[in-house]
Amino acid sequence: MNGGAAEAALLTEMKRLAPPTVRLGCRMIGPNDEALLLPDEVAAITSRQPAARRASGTARSLVRCLLALEDAEEGPIGRSPAGAPLWPRGFVGSLAHDAEMAVAAIARSVHVPSLGIDVEPAEPLPDDIAALVLTSGDVLSGIDARFATRVLYSAKEAAYKAAYPLDGEILGYEHINVDLARREAVTAGGRRMRLSFCTLPRVVVLAAAVNG
Repeated sequence: MNGGAAEAALLTEMKRLAPPTVRLGCRMIGPNDEALLLPDEVAAITSRQPAARRASGTARSLVRCLLALEDAEEGPIGRSPAGAPLWPRGFVGSLAHDAEMAVAAIARSVHVPSLGIDVEPAEPLPDDIAALVLTSGDVLSGIDARFATRVLYSAKEAAYKAAYPLDGEILGYEHINVDLARREAVTAGGRRMRLSFCTLPRVVVLAAAVNG
């Protein structure tokens, strides 16, 4: 599947995930996408790994396109001291990438308190990593068993991204309980997130923090 077809196939599935107030997008990582970084973004991204800088360029360019659809002020997507993306006033969002694809989600903060997104290849999670991620409070029913632990991993990554801007707490996998059957995640501090996800052509999980 070529890049354009891969993007179209994933975007079709991602559009099923989002509430009406959330914009989602995806984009294949190109060989020269580090050139898409704005000067302030170049300064903020400390990684010297070419692959990481290319992926950051793809993801931030995608975010700027989504923000333009909301008539948001154009500008760089910087990084906080903790490494989280910095969003324009009045917006929340999240971005992620695997080795080939970048994804992003944005929304106005009046509609959603915080968002988290993650993308993973559509393949089983290695057993040694699954053993670290899965805890007694997790529920994996209601999903294809081949991808259950991969979705769990991605859900905890997305949930952490949604929770951190609100609570400022560093969380491990053991601090987030995920119920894939009920499509929800809850942190040890009681922060609740709605989950939505697809498993093909890639695993993508969106976490949206719940008010209250």
